[in-house]
Amino acid sequence: MTHSTTIIKNKIAGSRDRLYRVALAWCGDQMLAEDLAHETITTGIDKSHQLRDENQLYSWLYSILNNKWYRYLQKKKNHENLDDKIPCDDSGPCTNCHELQLVNQVRYAITRLPLVERQVISLVDLEELSYIEVANVLEIPIGTVMSRLHRARKNLLDKIKVQPNDIISKKNHLHRVK
Repeated sequence: MTHSTTIIKNKIAGSRDRLYRVALAWCGDQMLAEDLAHETITTGIDKSHQLRDENQLYSWLYSILNNKWYRYLQKKKNHENLDDKIPCDDSGPCTNCHELQLVNQVRYAITRLPLVERQVISLVDLEELSYIEVANVLEIPIGTVMSRLHRARKNLLDKIKVQPNDIISKKNHLHRVK
């Protein structure tokens, strides 16, 4: 194994957080996101010799993640509707309650977006991929990336404006007693 191959494999292994973040945005389920990220890393390491351009490592990994995601969706097609799943309410490291509320509102609103919009918005806004990189990852034209991104951002803003009170009330389990 060459030094360059070792470096690439280490970078692939070190991409877990990035892959997990995108997978979570796509599926809304922490366990599934963990599995998808792990499978992507395993496949990436096993097939690292197929990477043609080291500068395109993350785009290549997101393509693998996309393939894993669609294979999962095909297997689960008749069993459950992933668009109806709500992400877990784990609070994470945020200490500011308002910030946490906003994060939860955005996460919830993202899960309400159509899958194709979730994919594009997470790759562009979370992972900061260029439009051309997203087009390559998802194997769609760049114009489709731009239109899906525009619709996703518009729909996300609409959902955040419409649903904040609904989201907060779902999490409020306290009842007033007189």
